[in-house]
Amino acid sequence: MIIKYIVPVVVLIFISGVIFFQKNRTLLAKEALTEQPSDFYNIKIKAVSGKILELTDFKNKIVLVVNVASNCGFTNQYKDLEALYQQFKLQELVILGVPSNDFGGQEPGSAEDIQSFCRFNYGVSFPIAEKVKIKGNKQHELYYFLTQSNPKYNGNVKWNFTKFLIDKNGQVVDRFSPVTEPLSKKVVDRITKLIK
Repeated sequence: MIIKYIVPVVVLIFISGVIFFQKNRTLLAKEALTEQPSDFYNIKIKAVSGKILELTDFKNKIVLVVNVASNCGFTNQYKDLEALYQQFKLQELVILGVPSNDFGGQEPGSAEDIQSFCRFNYGVSFPIAEKVKIKGNKQHELYYFLTQSNPKYNGNVKWNFTKFLIDKNGQVVDRFSPVTEPLSKKVVDRITKLIK
């Protein structure tokens, strides 16, 4: 007889718990979305040296953001990225290298290792950020912005040395795959067009 009354109560408690969980999960998801950046220049990221990189310093400049790695088949692109930077830096091009260990564990080193590797092997003089997560639940806000802000270039980064081009207004205006060389006609022409 008691079981007759207990079962509906247990079912009611269970249903109430499910409804409460669903409502709170929806609210948390909405909060997470509203916290994501909508302005490139408001994003916070540290340099590999540990100092804060102020993206507001990049206003009115063209920025090429590249997720980099020291042990990748595309690592030699550092050389061409530096050459591209030297070619266009006086015309307001900034290249921002962003190390990540997300793809094949190809950037396992410390900040000091990364900094030394870039400087001594490729003479890199463009800014290098701290190592961050490019994908997944702990994705850095920079990569949330890059992969979500322009529907034409949306989508997860698939591998190291994916390149995002930001115009002088802080908008994503192009995206290049890892196989697209930094000094390719495609990249150089796109940057030249933005300079004019």
